Amino acid sequence: MAVHYIMQSIFVLAGLTALLASLFNSDWFFKSQHTQFMVQVTGRNKARLIYAFLGCLMIGAGVYFFLAVQGYL
Repeated sequence: MAVHYIMQSIFVLAGLTALLASLFNSDWFFKSQHTQFMVQVTGRNKARLIYAFLGCLMIGAGVYFFLAVQGYL
């Protein structure tokens, strides 16, 4: 059961990181090697929107999995 909580925490933390980095336009996030493709293809502003959306999705997935494990869904 503890593995579920670890995975949910990873989803929420990754989602928060992406969401906050996109809201604050963080250079360390958007100049990293893993995000350069998206920034080059879409431009920085659209990449910020995409990563904000992905961050919200990941937070939502973490909350959904938490509620599903608890038996609320």
